[in-house]
Amino acid sequence: MKYIDEFRDGKLAKSLAAKIAAAAKPESRYHIMEFCGGHTHAVFRYGIQDLLPPNVRMIHGPGCPVCVLPVGRIDAAIRLAKEENVILATYGDMLRVPGSRRLSLLKAKAEGCDVRMVYSSLDALKIARDNPGRDVVFFAIGFETTTPPTAVALRQAKVLGLKNFTVLCNHVLTPAAITNILESPEVRKLGTLPLDGFIGPAHVSAVIGSRPYEFFAEEYERPVVIAGFEPLDVMQAILMLMRQMNEGRAEVGNEYTRVVTRDGNLKAQALVAEVFELRPLFEWRGLGQVPYSALRIKKGYAAWDAEKRFDVPERSVPDNKACECGAIIRGLKTPLDCKAFGKACTPENPLGSCMVSSEGACAAYYTFGRFRDRAKVGA
Repeated sequence: MKYIDEFRDGKLAKSLAAKIAAAAKPESRYHIMEFCGGHTHAVFRYGIQDLLPPNVRMIHGPGCPVCVLPVGRIDAAIRLAKEENVILATYGDMLRVPGSRRLSLLKAKAEGCDVRMVYSSLDALKIARDNPGRDVVFFAIGFETTTPPTAVALRQAKVLGLKNFTVLCNHVLTPAAITNILESPEVRKLGTLPLDGFIGPAHVSAVIGSRPYEFFAEEYERPVVIAGFEPLDVMQAILMLMRQMNEGRAEVGNEYTRVVTRDGNLKAQALVAEVFELRPLFEWRGLGQVPYSALRIKKGYAAWDAEKRFDVPERSVPDNKACECGAIIRGLKTPLDCKAFGKACTPENPLGSCMVSSEGACAAYYTFGRFRDRAKVGA
């Protein structure tokens, strides 16, 4: 299959592994964070970690929007689902994320709330059109990848004058999270989390382009290489980063040239700018309150903003004390450092979002690396 089979070729993987081994200087250490959970899953699914020299360490970053959504926002969605005459629609991953007291949208549904899984924002819009006497709230979540589809739904709702449709917006921005990690005391001041370079997200970069990452290369002197999600994509990105580190360079590389350009999808960016604006502050799980890191709906679309129609309160709710998701998202710990991992916390009975999401680090460890030797897995 085009762009799949050729990026899973075993002979090419062995060749790349040999090049990575040759590039690894014995006296050097290479600490590379893959920001996106899709890359984390590729690392474990295809055994990439086992092909790397011992001095090349992969650090798992925030992972995915489901992983970084704080408990308070989940509680808000559950509260809306319990409102009389409300249908709450959202993506499948969000249904099982635990809120306070381990209540989830799936459990709320079991208690009688009308919670529906959708595959797209337009599915939620259709539910509103099919149920004119009900309030339909779309619990929107995502990095820059899923923001344009939400903007499309809001614009369409405005065109149709669909007053029973609103969006609870939880779209967050990747560059702000990278900045927060690089500015954290663990990286900036104490040096307890060494970060030498980043594998940049693939789908996000298809929308925003490679240009936003140039700031990190210039300001923080950290190279970034955008990579696709196939195993050879990830291995090539690791090699590109190592070569930059060896040469003392900090630039933005683009391994994913078959999809990503420097400027990204300008049409999608314009649509997002029409419908959304920056929030001054937004809470991320594990990162806390991050300035200008998320989007809210503009005044011109206020009639379709669930936060305004239902007066959704902003509450900061602590994570489950037994869950290490916050530290895992920041790269400070791995899932194996969590005492609940594989015991009290499993995909069937998750304590935290990193185990719920199909792109979460805990889900990756559980599915592909749970029984591996701790030293092999990583960190």
